[in-house]
Amino acid sequence: MYIQFLGAAQTVTGSCFLVDTGSTRLLVDCGLFQGSKEIKERNYRNFPLSPSSIDYILLTHSHIDHSGLIPKFIKHGFKGKVIATSAAVDLCEILLPDCGHIQEMEVERKNRKYRRQGRKLIEPIYTAEDGARALNFFERVQYNEIIPISPEIRVCYRDAGHILGSAMIEMWVKENGKETKVVFSGDIGNINQPFIKDPSFITEADYVVMESTYGNRVHEDLDNKLELLQKAIIDTYQRGGKLIIPAFAAGRTQDVLYSINQLRMKNAIPEMPIYIDSPMAIRATEIFRKNTQFYDRETKELIAQGHNPLEMSNIRTTLSTEESIQLNLFNGRAIIISASGMCDAGRIKHHLRHNLWRSECTILFVGYQAEGTLGRRILSGEKTVRIHGEEIAVKADIRRIDGFSAHADQAALLNWVKQFANIKKVYLVHGEAKASDQLMSLINAAGIRAHVPGLLEKVDLAPDMLKQAMPEIFVDTWKSINEKMAGIMQGNLSPSQYSVLLRQLAQFEAQVNEVAQENVGENIS
Repeated sequence: MYIQFLGAAQTVTGSCFLVDTGSTRLLVDCGLFQGSKEIKERNYRNFPLSPSSIDYILLTHSHIDHSGLIPKFIKHGFKGKVIATSAAVDLCEILLPDCGHIQEMEVERKNRKYRRQGRKLIEPIYTAEDGARALNFFERVQYNEIIPISPEIRVCYRDAGHILGSAMIEMWVKENGKETKVVFSGDIGNINQPFIKDPSFITEADYVVMESTYGNRVHEDLDNKLELLQKAIIDTYQRGGKLIIPAFAAGRTQDVLYSINQLRMKNAIPEMPIYIDSPMAIRATEIFRKNTQFYDRETKELIAQGHNPLEMSNIRTTLSTEESIQLNLFNGRAIIISASGMCDAGRIKHHLRHNLWRSECTILFVGYQAEGTLGRRILSGEKTVRIHGEEIAVKADIRRIDGFSAHADQAALLNWVKQFANIKKVYLVHGEAKASDQLMSLINAAGIRAHVPGLLEKVDLAPDMLKQAMPEIFVDTWKSINEKMAGIMQGNLSPSQYSVLLRQLAQFEAQVNEVAQENVGENIS
C-alpha cells in the first residue's frame, strides 16, 4: 500500500490523497486549488492519474478546497462512488453547482477582455451543470459507522468539529496478512464553536495524515472575539459606513450570525440590517436549519429559548444579482456578509471594489486567507489591489478576528496528535511550508516522527518495505563501516578512528531500528 500526496502538500488548498493497495485505489478528498495564480493553474492541468482508475472518493467535508475538483474528476472519467456524511452531501448540493457557476462567470469576464486583446479564449474548469451532475455519484454515511468498502479496506467517519458534516476518516487496510490503520484528520475544528460539536479524539493508528493550517500560530482572539466584533460594528456604525465581512458560505457565515445574535441579546450593538449576500450562503443557512440533530447542546438550548441565531428579525437575503447590485448603490449603514471567504471570486469582490476605498467602511476578516489570495494581500497591508482589472485604493479600516477560525491552532493540533499511542509516522499536509515545518519540529520534539511531504510524493506503507529499502538506504554506510572493520583487523586504526567507528556503528544500528520500527513494528538486533 502507498499514499501519494496529490494536493495540499506544503500549501493549504487542493486537498487530495491517493491510497493504492494494489487492488483498490481511492482518493481522500478532491479539492480545488486556491491562492496565487501559480497554484490556481493546477486546476486546469490534467490529473496525475486516470480518474477511471479510482474506485472511491472519500470526502472529509464540503469546503471547496476539499470537494471542488470532484465534478472535473467525474467529467474526465471517474465512475466510482463519492462517500460523505449526510450533512456534507447536503452542502455539496449547493457548493459544487455554485462553484461551477462562479467559474463560468469568471471565465466569461476574462474572455471579454481576451477578445479585445485578440488572445485565445479559455474554458471553465467545469460548469454549474457539471457540479449538479456530480451529486449523482454521492453516497451518504453516518458518523461512527464502520463501512467495508472493499475486501481489504474498512473506513469509519468521526466528527471533526470543523463545519457541519465534517469528518476524520479512520481506515483499516489488510495486506499480506497484516492490518494497517491510517487516520486522515481532514480539517480539525476548534473547540466551543457555534452549532457543531467538538472534534473527536482518536487514540490508535499506525500512520496519520494530518492538517497543519495553523501549525505556526495560536489563535489570539478566542476569549474576546465578541468584544472585537462589537467594536467593529459600533465603530463602523458611528462612521456611517458598511461593515463588509468576507466569509465562507458553509460554516463561517452561520458562526458570524451566531455571534451577532449573542450581542443583540445583550443589547450591545446598534440595530443594523444584516445582508447575507451569497446565494450559496443563503442555501447553506437553510441546510444548517434542517440539520439540528448535529447541533451541540448550547445551540439547541438557545433555540429552545426562542433565540435562533439564523432567524434574527434584521437578517436580509439577496439571492438575485440585481439585489446584490443595489447594496452598492446606497451609502447607508449595513453589515454585509458575502463569499468567497478569501475574496478570490464571487460577490465579495464587487463589494470590495465599491467599498475598499471608502474610509468610513470596515473590512473584517474572520477566516484564513491563503497565500496569494486577494484577502491575504489586503491583510498584509497593500495600499492598492487590483479587482476586475481596476486598481483600488485600500482606505477602509482593515480588521481581523482570529477567534472565528474553524481550524484548530498549534496548541490544539499538538494536543490532538498526542492522544495517539505508538504512531509510526505523521504526515503533515494542508499547511503552508512554514506552518507545516514548525509543527513538524514540535511533533518530533514530542517523540513522534513527523514528515512534510512534497507535491506528488509517494510513501510506501507496505509491511515488507524494510527489505526493499534496506540496500538503497544503508549500502553505502555499511560498505564504509566494513572497510574500517577491516582496518581494525589489520591494526591500522588509531584510538580516535576507533571511537569514530563505534559512533558510526551506533548510528547505523539506530537508523536500521528506526526503519524497522516504522515498517515491521519491532527492532532488529
